Amino acid sequence: MPAAGRSARVRSTGDDTVESQMHTLDQLRSGALSGARHLKLDCGLTDFPHEILDLGDTLEILDLSGNALCELPDELAEWPRLRIIFCSDNQFTELPEVLGRCPQLSMVGFKANRIRRVSAKALPPRLRWLILTGNEIDRLPEEIGFCTQLQKLMLAGNRLESLPETLAGCINLELLRLAANRLTALPEWLLGLPRLSWLATSGNQLGAVESDASPPAIADIRWDALEIGQVLGQGASGVIHRAMMAADGKDLQAVAVKLFKGAMTSDGLPASEMRAAIAAGEHPHLIDVIGRVVGHPAGAAGLVLQLVDPVFEILAGPPSLESCTRDIYPASAAFDMPTILRIAHGIASAARHLHDRGILHGDLYGHNILHDGQGQALLGDFGAASLYDAGNLTMANGLQRLEVRAFGCLLEELLDRYSGAEDWVALRGLERLSAACLSVEPASRPLFAEICRQLDDVRTLQPEV
Repeated sequence: MPAAGRSARVRSTGDDTVESQMHTLDQLRSGALSGARHLKLDCGLTDFPHEILDLGDTLEILDLSGNALCELPDELAEWPRLRIIFCSDNQFTELPEVLGRCPQLSMVGFKANRIRRVSAKALPPRLRWLILTGNEIDRLPEEIGFCTQLQKLMLAGNRLESLPETLAGCINLELLRLAANRLTALPEWLLGLPRLSWLATSGNQLGAVESDASPPAIADIRWDALEIGQVLGQGASGVIHRAMMAADGKDLQAVAVKLFKGAMTSDGLPASEMRAAIAAGEHPHLIDVIGRVVGHPAGAAGLVLQLVDPVFEILAGPPSLESCTRDIYPASAAFDMPTILRIAHGIASAARHLHDRGILHGDLYGHNILHDGQGQALLGDFGAASLYDAGNLTMANGLQRLEVRAFGCLLEELLDRYSGAEDWVALRGLERLSAACLSVEPASRPLFAEICRQLDDVRTLQPEV
């Protein structure tokens, strides 16, 4: 692989914010925002401005992240159109109960507050997406099981020791982030959720897999052996730079260097991401980890990675507020059958490799895949990855089949964008495979060894693949 261009893509940090224009208090107080559907204020607020109430008839998205609020007014329950509210990085100590009385509210983001209590009364009837990352929550209300429309639940960085069994009633739950809590076991019913596909559990007390295991052998690369260049990308867990590396008197080698921020992300802890990325080892469809950065002047942790040829592009964009759990592809995205087969086989092979090593990727998505336009694909971003005991076959197979459903979603998305010469035999074969991966009965889904075999069977019908 030529080493001329880019590294693995870094996750977007926008999982609980909306990219939009920031408004000001002067605009609000002057009446300039009358009729607004979206309001975003970040100006050190300690009290909820009463002028916002004048927008209640039209406001659909309210973003008050980055202030110092601890209460919301009861009048929010009277707003007929409010769908989304973000109050991350404030001073709330409990999830406001008024949210549960908002008739249209479906997305709630209260990341990085001081929330200890989540009342059943705070859960809106249409709740679809709940972000409570980085709080102090030690229990969830039993009534969360009544949130049958819930698709995405983000709870990393809290104090949960267990999950309510009623959560099994959330039959539409697809993405669950539990990293960096105090869980000592994963309940078996969790593996039976019919649509769960993206799960992160690192940084808990789930046996000795992460806490006691010796780090895999990897080269230590001194900071002073690196010439740091331009920023290639950045996200929640760190910043990736292009760099040149001196190695044992040889010519300088072009690499990528990811420096971790050391903070909690919505997926988990950077230390867990580093451990999983190193444990993954080498595979033709993974981005190689060359070494671990040591001797950084500020003590930052980092990895030296393979620099990927700039011909590679991200397969898809991350989910939107509307799509919730499904990626957004460019309108022009189209794939012929050989390309679909190459991408699918490469990613299935990488997932099988990870599962053989007791690693759940946790974020098997098109937005974490780079491809060259001809089907060569690389799976990156281990921010949500978790290590598990591969010797516990019941738990291992259950976790693996969750990830199989994520692969089924990916295959379905590729097939939705199938173009080129009609190949009905291959198309029907892949449609059957996708349907099997998406089965609502997790135990009936094939594991990746079988998926790779079936893809090989289809590939034999494609002499040009």
